[in-house]
Amino acid sequence: MLELKNLTKQYDTNMIFKNLNLTVPDGEVLSIVGPSGIGKTTLLKIVAGLETANAGEMFLDNKAVSVSEERNTADIGLIFQDFNLFPNYTVLDNVMLAPITVQKMAKDQAKKLARELLHSLGLSDKEKLFPYQLSGGQKQRVAIARALAMQPQILAYDEPTSGLDEQSTYQVAEIIKDLKKKNVTQLVITHDEPFAKMISDRVFDFATEVER
Repeated sequence: MLELKNLTKQYDTNMIFKNLNLTVPDGEVLSIVGPSGIGKTTLLKIVAGLETANAGEMFLDNKAVSVSEERNTADIGLIFQDFNLFPNYTVLDNVMLAPITVQKMAKDQAKKLARELLHSLGLSDKEKLFPYQLSGGQKQRVAIARALAMQPQILAYDEPTSGLDEQSTYQVAEIIKDLKKKNVTQLVITHDEPFAKMISDRVFDFATEVER
């Protein structure tokens, strides 16, 4: 379970959000909606440890997690809006890299895990391709596989359907639903409210529920 208590973020005199409280139970799919530039991605980066908060607390399974300093953690798998795949690595190598370098997993084990994940996401025939050879929807699925390879407690998506066509958007929705069946907790940042309603157990409206 993820808990945020009185989380506050500001840049100089610009208050992004103040005293934000949010609880995400295990296995829930929570979509955070609202217009661009309102602070949704900033919140996601704080949860993932890529940015700091000015005040507040964060708990993961009742254990306190620092929000006052950036941190490297495998507990939160962040899937970036622009995917952030390594262009000089194949699909398979992109998925294998973090388990090998961060978790010190044996190469054979990492390859087996990567192939299992790619198979589950319908990408077995793409493992030798490079990112430039993939469609947007395929890149999104590789990014999801890469995040899952770290076996995180929570998957966090930043605008997962941005720039995707209708079919790719549907595929991403189905992946999120399938992961929910496996009790994967998921946070989804999106401005696409119909998509949010399609996939979510709960929708959090950043524009109306966050103090500034």
